[in-house]
Amino acid sequence: MIFMNVSLRSGTGFQPVHLKATPPRPLNCLSHYIRLILVLIFAANGIVRAEDDRPVVDAAKVPVEKIANAALPTLHIVGDSTVRSGGTGGGLWGWGERITPFFDTNKINVVNNAIGGRSARTYFTEGRWDKVAAALKPGDFVIIQFGHNDGGRIGDPANKHRADGSGVGDETVADTMPDGSKELVHTFGWYMARFVTDAKAKGATVILCSPVPHKQRWQNGRDFENFSEWDQTVAKNNGALFFDLTLVVTDAYKKAGAEKVETYFADKGTHTSDSGAKLNAACVIAGLKSLPTNPLMNYFSDKGKAVEPWPAKK
Repeated sequence: MIFMNVSLRSGTGFQPVHLKATPPRPLNCLSHYIRLILVLIFAANGIVRAEDDRPVVDAAKVPVEKIANAALPTLHIVGDSTVRSGGTGGGLWGWGERITPFFDTNKINVVNNAIGGRSARTYFTEGRWDKVAAALKPGDFVIIQFGHNDGGRIGDPANKHRADGSGVGDETVADTMPDGSKELVHTFGWYMARFVTDAKAKGATVILCSPVPHKQRWQNGRDFENFSEWDQTVAKNNGALFFDLTLVVTDAYKKAGAEKVETYFADKGTHTSDSGAKLNAACVIAGLKSLPTNPLMNYFSDKGKAVEPWPAKK
């Protein structure tokens, strides 16, 4: 028997599918696998993954950004590699690395705490959130984006023990870790609600945003629909703010056109180039300005003030 491990895109991430194929006749071997690959391509709406190739960044190699002026409020950014990539892998950059020029750093600190390969679950279990929460003070702001690494089946080794449970409930699922220990895995919404509760307890304003879309998921339909709904529900139920960054960026891509969007990505369709990161950073500002209270309005630089709120006027 021949086994193949692949992951198909769905509304909640890449769901692992294990296929078992009977050995083809030798003369038809190539055509057999070509047909199989084509079936996978169509089933996955153009996206095929061998195992889970989303990188898990070594935290020891990521410099810790420090608060420049403790007397000022701080905008803390939390997320994954689409928020902070560090120029690795041939020029991958996240929007959190290009957002500082939109703020007046004489009025507010901007600290990017994002790290590649993390889901809401692993950002919490690795203790990264505890460090962010410990640095918060009244008047600070936190913007949080997860979803790219949160999908898939809990317990599947291909997902590198990053997947959360679906939804916003309190249910848990036991995951057997590589050392044999058991981890009780919560839902995506549980982790996000925990972030919100902890930050609010320190006097910070919390803003949740849905993930930036993949290159293959903006022209038809929408990306990250479930995560957007879960973020919105968590924000509503726990006193946080929310904007749909997926749609803000999608609208910007539609305005730019497919040929230009190609230049915004530095890999197959997840991580942005420098120009893509700058565009997404501007989209974050547009999303922030769309919030009813526009909580960061007093801290924008001239560049930030020039960004039009989303949705853009037609």
